[in-house]
Amino acid sequence: MFNEFLASYGAKFIWILGIINIISMLLVFFSCRCLMGPKISRVLVQQKWFLAMYKKHCWYWWIFFVSVFLHSVLAFYIFGNPL
Repeated sequence: MFNEFLASYGAKFIWILGIINIISMLLVFFSCRCLMGPKISRVLVQQKWFLAMYKKHCWYWWIFFVSVFLHSVLAFYIFGNPL
């Protein structure tokens, strides 16, 4: 039953997880003060919306890691090893 479910919806889950990967990667990048450099981050730290986004920075990392892991495991399970 689980294999039938993955056979019909597995590629859709992989695609959705890929989109989540991209969105969470962008959230990590734009909420990280280190990656943007001191000039940009100095300006952004003064903004309330950035501070609200920065408070969730650690959660963005967790979402990114979990989605990448699930994306790769499902891809290997459904499509196999390409080598």
